[in-house]
Amino acid sequence: MASQFLIYVGEFMLTRRYAKRTISTYLYWIKFFILFHHKRHPNDMGDAEVESFLSYLANERHVAVKTQATALNAICFLYRQIIRKPLSQDMQFNQARTAQKLPVVLTTQEVYQLLLHINPQHKLLAQLMYGSGLRLMEAARLRVQDIDFDYLSVMVWQGKGNKNRRTTLATEMVSALKEQMTQVQRYFDFDLQNPDYAGVWLPYALARKYPAAPKQLGWHYLFPSSRLSIDPESHLHRRHHIDETTVRKAIKSAAYKAGIEKRVTCHTLRHSFATHLLESGADIRTVQEQLGHSDVKTTQIYTHVLQRGGNSVISPLSRII
Repeated sequence: MASQFLIYVGEFMLTRRYAKRTISTYLYWIKFFILFHHKRHPNDMGDAEVESFLSYLANERHVAVKTQATALNAICFLYRQIIRKPLSQDMQFNQARTAQKLPVVLTTQEVYQLLLHINPQHKLLAQLMYGSGLRLMEAARLRVQDIDFDYLSVMVWQGKGNKNRRTTLATEMVSALKEQMTQVQRYFDFDLQNPDYAGVWLPYALARKYPAAPKQLGWHYLFPSSRLSIDPESHLHRRHHIDETTVRKAIKSAAYKAGIEKRVTCHTLRHSFATHLLESGADIRTVQEQLGHSDVKTTQIYTHVLQRGGNSVISPLSRII
């Protein structure tokens, strides 16, 4: 039986328009925190219990820095918004020290082979992730009107950190994207003939501001699902975007068929986009803007393969052999 307390927390976040993934993540860590302290109610705990829990994650579970930070954010939200007893700013706990991993980057030839072997159904989306540096969900959630052919750019709305940005679009993709929009038009025309069709899902504020938008082509997903589904919140018939898990499987399968021995994921294409931009001479600030990073330090990780002064770093061994 589900905890009534956790149900309340979930409903509280839902009514305040938190993203579904944020809700599920926060509920996971809040539940973990409660179970760690033998199901004591958070109202009966405080800084000391939070410190011991976070230290446990670092010392026993050996979680990554970002994982521990996510757990802390979830518990801080719990005490600030639900319990109404904000935690101290000076808590003492062992911080996770997991070394940051270097990103896996494909060579241009490996990217070519990957795209050559990928399922045609997912090729265009994979090309966007590499050609425009998009995260998987940013690409999957693109709407028809987010492609700007005049300025050869892609507009990303409410990306990670709820940030908006404009990134580049390869000229070579224009024709394929227009063909994709033709396919979306076919779905659109077919759906409008269905009396149960309620239009595409829009964020709450946009749905109120533009009540006619759900049934306008421009707002529909660029990569739609092949079938209609029922919105779990409104219980209306809608056409959602493509299932991201199918894209992950397609990338993994293509890497295997291409004989690429590196650990390839969808995010590898974004890493490769950033690294190849730097290799081609783009300055790091430009790459930062393209990726949507708030801090240039996040972008600097890609300089591990950057050619400086036009020449790669030469090993001293090469000079004596």
